[in-house]
Amino acid sequence: MTELRRIERRQLSRYLQVFNRNTGKPMGSIGNISLDGLMLVSQWPMLVGACFDLCLHVPGEQGVERVIDFQAECMWSREDVTPGTFDSGFALVAPPADYMQMVAALRDYFSFAPEACS
Repeated sequence: MTELRRIERRQLSRYLQVFNRNTGKPMGSIGNISLDGLMLVSQWPMLVGACFDLCLHVPGEQGVERVIDFQAECMWSREDVTPGTFDSGFALVAPPADYMQMVAALRDYFSFAPEACS
């Protein structure tokens, strides 16, 4: 199967929780992320074509939590190989600068680029 990705997929070793911005309730965890979107791993299938107001709670400087608000459209949703779990792909709608910075930081953190020799 041919992959149509423009950006290499990054897998997260720790899960970041995604919350519904309107209700504050958790929707699931990030399975992977890019500058254009994310894959949500959840207990429920998501409504394809629907736009969601979402937020992430991420650690900030000096232990102060940062909240990143964003809007994303669900492009697809399917059952995961793990029973009772669903994967859903989201495309971001006008991603905010905080989101872009977080993706860049995660890419650097999880990259396998060799460190410079001293």
